[in-house]
Amino acid sequence: MQLPRNPTREVRIGTVTIGNAHPIAVQSMTATKTSNIDATVAQIHSLERAGADIVRIAVDNKREAAALIEIRKQTTVPLTVDLQENYRLAEVIAPYVNKLRYNPGHLYHHEPEKAWQEKVRFIAEVAKDNDCAMRVGVNCGSVDPAKLEKYDPHDSISPMLESALDHCEFLESIDFTRFCVSLKDSDPAKVIEVNTRFAAKRPDIPLHLGVTEAGLPPDGVIKTRIAFEQLVSKGIGDTIRVSLTVPNDRKGEEIAAGQSILHDIAAGRVRSVVDFDQKGLNIISCPSCSRVENEVFVDLAGDVKQMTAYAKDHKITIAVMGCRVNGPGETDDADLGLWCGPNYVNLKKGSESLGRYSYDDILPRLKGELDALIEQQSAKI
Repeated sequence: MQLPRNPTREVRIGTVTIGNAHPIAVQSMTATKTSNIDATVAQIHSLERAGADIVRIAVDNKREAAALIEIRKQTTVPLTVDLQENYRLAEVIAPYVNKLRYNPGHLYHHEPEKAWQEKVRFIAEVAKDNDCAMRVGVNCGSVDPAKLEKYDPHDSISPMLESALDHCEFLESIDFTRFCVSLKDSDPAKVIEVNTRFAAKRPDIPLHLGVTEAGLPPDGVIKTRIAFEQLVSKGIGDTIRVSLTVPNDRKGEEIAAGQSILHDIAAGRVRSVVDFDQKGLNIISCPSCSRVENEVFVDLAGDVKQMTAYAKDHKITIAVMGCRVNGPGETDDADLGLWCGPNYVNLKKGSESLGRYSYDDILPRLKGELDALIEQQSAKI
């Protein structure tokens, strides 16, 4: 059985082309520190051996940009660079990569006095001058603040969708069409909805699919499978990533999981969404990547899952984030959130900060807050 495909435009990313009738590309992201050249090169080669078509790397500063130049000399797989907040780094690194990824929400962090259109024009001109594709990466926890203000706080889909559509329209207005879009959430149902709505409005634009902060396997794989099965089986999706919280030496599991899901969809083995019940405790955690500020984060996510198992029947979401980039914003919607710095873990209750604690002290403090939430829920019954 051949996978059905939407008739999207083609977008070339180095030696790989996505969209139209081209195979769905499977990608992952390095978890090593980008400044550690040898470790990052080794991981890129490992992901390539696992079958990665594209590899993404985060670059946050000039030191990492300099490292990326050397990394490129030692690798051949198509590379995507994650610009994060400093969009001007695009000019430094574009000659050495094949795609530039930016997040519309993060454009507000650097040079806030400038309009986002001016910043996107800069990135697009750099991309065009250096034969690079682009990705507009919209994430649930870091949406354009101007879009959030327009909608009901309970509607997280519409701000993401409008942001993506506005950026597509602007890029096309400046004659740049070599781009794809991603719209990601930690809830597979929302991933299905927002991508379905986008594809209905812009079936011509290639989509990168992913469930962000899917968490630890096997749950993270199951959440991702739910979203991919419902989307890819309808022709939506041109490149995918399975985002798992795993140690550095197991990053190949993301590639294997993605390949397995695509193979099952092509073979007609699409499972029912009832295979995964999210009515009870929901642990979300971001994938291990180079932005993680302390690798103990991965172990902590596992410890949180184990410690909270007693609350499995309670409708509570706990988020465990690994860095300052995604941590503050992407824990806001969780009942309890942990975002990890180099030496301390920041504990939150919704958007409220409850203080920071050492890695040794955070689990008892989290348990106390979890018990309090369970008691509140029981009192309402």
